[in-house]
Amino acid sequence: MSRLPRVSGRECVAALGKLGFYVRRRESSHLILRREDPFCQVVVPDHRERDRDTLHGVLKRAGVTADEFVVLL
Repeated sequence: MSRLPRVSGRECVAALGKLGFYVRRRESSHLILRREDPFCQVVVPDHRERDRDTLHGVLKRAGVTADEFVVLL
């Protein structure tokens, strides 16, 4: 498993967008992303830099491995 890089919320959204996720709505400083098929919804904090543990949780919920995410960046 590769080590997760430190990325911003927008970079994370752009990478997940390549997998079919889109911004459903925004609540304060969080973006709610959704994918229709297969259905999945994740919350991404829209901060300049996020903790790796937070990013790991987002990826786990989205069903994406760290290696796949690094390739999407």
